[in-house]
Amino acid sequence: MGKSLVIVESPAKAKTISRFLGRNYTVKASVGHVRDLPKSQLGVDIENGFKPKYITIRGKGPILKELRDAAKKADRILFATDPDREGEAISWHLADALDVDEESPCRIEFHEITERAVKSALKQPRPINQNLVDAQQARRVLDRLVGYKLSPLLWAKVKGGLSAGRVQSVAVRLICDREAEIQAFEPQEYWSIEAELRQMDGEQKAFSAKLFKIKGEKAEVNSEAEAEAIVEELKKAHFVVHSVERKERKRNPAPPFTTSSMQQEASRKLGFTARRTMMIAQQLYEGLEVGSEGTVGLITYIRTDATRVAPEAQQDARRTIRELFGEGFLPAKPPVYKTRAGAQAAHEAIRPTSTDRRPEDVKPYLTRDQYRLYRLIWERFVASQMAPAVLDTVTVQIQAGDYLFRATGSTVKFPGFMVLYTENTDQPEEGEDQEGRLPELREGEKLELLKVIPHQHFTQPPPRYTEAMLVKTLEELGIGRPSTYAQIIDTIRRRGYVQLVDKRFVPTELGTIVVDLLKEYFPNIIDVEFTATMESLLDRVEEGEENWEKVLAEFWEPFSEELRKAELLMEEVEIADEETEEVCEKCGRKMVIKQGRYGRFLACPGFPECRNTKPLLKGIGVACPKCGGEIVERRSKRGRTFYGCANYPDCDFTSWQKPAGKNCPQCGQLMVVRQGRGKESEIVCSDKQCGFREKVREEA
Repeated sequence: MGKSLVIVESPAKAKTISRFLGRNYTVKASVGHVRDLPKSQLGVDIENGFKPKYITIRGKGPILKELRDAAKKADRILFATDPDREGEAISWHLADALDVDEESPCRIEFHEITERAVKSALKQPRPINQNLVDAQQARRVLDRLVGYKLSPLLWAKVKGGLSAGRVQSVAVRLICDREAEIQAFEPQEYWSIEAELRQMDGEQKAFSAKLFKIKGEKAEVNSEAEAEAIVEELKKAHFVVHSVERKERKRNPAPPFTTSSMQQEASRKLGFTARRTMMIAQQLYEGLEVGSEGTVGLITYIRTDATRVAPEAQQDARRTIRELFGEGFLPAKPPVYKTRAGAQAAHEAIRPTSTDRRPEDVKPYLTRDQYRLYRLIWERFVASQMAPAVLDTVTVQIQAGDYLFRATGSTVKFPGFMVLYTENTDQPEEGEDQEGRLPELREGEKLELLKVIPHQHFTQPPPRYTEAMLVKTLEELGIGRPSTYAQIIDTIRRRGYVQLVDKRFVPTELGTIVVDLLKEYFPNIIDVEFTATMESLLDRVEEGEENWEKVLAEFWEPFSEELRKAELLMEEVEIADEETEEVCEKCGRKMVIKQGRYGRFLACPGFPECRNTKPLLKGIGVACPKCGGEIVERRSKRGRTFYGCANYPDCDFTSWQKPAGKNCPQCGQLMVVRQGRGKESEIVCSDKQCGFREKVREEA
């Protein structure tokens, strides 16, 4: 057998694959794309069928030379780039650069970097899929047309350094529209009424029931006067059990992760940004040193919208479940999860390459973040193959004259998958966490009223988007692709269109102005439905059902007309810098807040005569325990928040955890806030040997 050259994208992936192949194989990395559209010009010949002008990416010349030299020594060249549009396009560019016939069997693909998967792929080389390449080219050219035509317009009319994009602009619009809903929202008062009851024998503990019907109609109490009148009537009423309904309810596990659901759950459970999640997942996929095993890929391919699981992986999981939990936790047959329409059927869900590599076993070889994400993926996948949980639920209706109350309770009869994993949600449904046991009640039984409690409420505006909520919304609307969400969110923050306040997105004045301009002059670009339709057309190109040049032509005609009108009619908008009370120590002017590449900062408005700048520090209302100065939020070079004294460098106090503004009653050391899961936090002593702590319940 002759020599074979296998080309992948990353050095880490090359290192892992090299372990599986013998001396007849050389594995090299292209380090991502080797060719792309030029940055200095549009690079698209609109008049000639939107033909792209590709050039070698700056810095990739030596890599291409190395690949060409290796290709000369090989009898066969195989492209093993990622199994998606982007990977197919990289293979296509490499084939052209290395003079390989793209219609020859030169392309191999695998969805996990394991010896079995790689060796199996080597036996099934295929030609490069031109439909996939065309879909990638169409997306790349479309994004270039929008970005390179709209961005200069925004520079001229609003301010320099702005950008507009086909998907990022819609993401900003969603955030702006939500903010407009919140600002326009008028809260409405309403009341709920709760009765605390007990059985007449008084042996059972008290339980609560909620008013839900008045004279057979849904209870609606809109004022304090109404509530008080009802309370007075209920004090005189007889409470009798009207009905008792017992049911057995099954709760099914969540499906294994897709790219989007992994980003959402890592955000909710681990506090990871989408970007951080994808970076760590890439490391787990490409391969890490795991003790005596050497370098091995720990999870399957991370860019997927499918929930399909290979039969051998299901059997692997079933064996692990049997070993850890016993036969009773296995469903009769492996579950099959419905994949959303349009998902790539060839892909699998994100799962461990082997459930035998249990999180605790590989923990010594992983960083903290790698371990936490791997554990999340492992537990989610194994739980997805487990038996449903079984809950015993009881619903009791209690009559009190014209008023009908309801009490619900549930107990876990069989925990099933819940012994291992339960999914978090952004907004738990009402009653979801109100599980508890009710006393044994019988129809017709009289109950003792202990007290009636009226509760005042106000309707709430829709919540601002968290990163997990935004990712979920983009996916549900069919905007962009989950593999691009991390980059989109990163871009709209860096451009200053949105900012995170208490982990939720708030549009800036700049973001609102840009969205309003795009709505007026480019209604299609900013339209959710239009953008989703474009995504489905790109999917049809991938399936060979649409011609990519035709798709671009049909987009370009109305867009170019909108562009021409906007250049003539769009007026310039001046955005004043936000002035602060901070005085420039060099020239005495009041400093203003500017948006830079790495976020907001203070700058002197006297630029260019005065070039003074400072970091923008956000105080937390706590005094420094060392010097009495103010504690402020700071960011490390890696973007992690920490807390330090505003008097730095004169004072070097720092803390990764937020100071609580009080000292420990046991030892006198500083107390810090430690964030727990859900709504609960703890205030703990910064001296771990002391161990004093107290719980804090944060307001929702």
